[in-house]
Amino acid sequence: MFLTVTKRTMVVILAITVACAALAASYIAISRKAAANALYTVVIDAGHGGMDGGVVGKTYKTKESDVNLYIARILRHYLLKNGINVVMTRDRDVTLSDGKTPGAKLSDMKKRAEIINETKPDLMISVHQNSYPLSSVRGAQVFYDASGESSRVAAEIFQKTLNDSLDGVRVAKIADYFVLQCSPYPSVLVECGFLSNPEEESLLITPRYREKVAYALYMSVLLYFDKMNEEIKNKV
Repeated sequence: MFLTVTKRTMVVILAITVACAALAASYIAISRKAAANALYTVVIDAGHGGMDGGVVGKTYKTKESDVNLYIARILRHYLLKNGINVVMTRDRDVTLSDGKTPGAKLSDMKKRAEIINETKPDLMISVHQNSYPLSSVRGAQVFYDASGESSRVAAEIFQKTLNDSLDGVRVAKIADYFVLQCSPYPSVLVECGFLSNPEEESLLITPRYREKVAYALYMSVLLYFDKMNEEIKNKV
């Protein structure tokens, strides 16, 4: 099939190109402004990526890494608009290792740790999706490392906010995940939902629900920083 390119078509293409360039420039401007004026810095770690797709949905074959990145990008947008500096461990569908060596997964995790430690964030959020053999299990779950009191406070705030926003009943739990232990900075790992649960997977494949999850994470960040500020004031 041949495509006839008319003058009108060229004008439309040019307009779309200009619009995309404007959006990109706007995002860069927001990022730079946030970085220059930010009181806080947050690292968002979109779990998995590239050759490592993570868990796969049982009903719609949804790839975890895609959902993680989508939610992470929306969360970044909300935080930047609120003047918070954001560093992403990945912002594309890539693995952070070379994907070839026997220790590819370890290489990927070490790179994430390197980014977190170089950034020295006020908070690190690792975004994931869950899976379980029993398909009825569902709900957002927040994990933290036992060694950090600030991480516990953050995890409890995140869990409550997610419960309130997504009709959950879970409690924050201690876990020994590498990404939670690789730095001294407050860190939480959020399993946003179970791709093994048909109903929850059907929600997580929609942009609207992903945005809802991202907004709950965004509100959790603001509540956490407010809590930290309040504690500092009480100690003065």
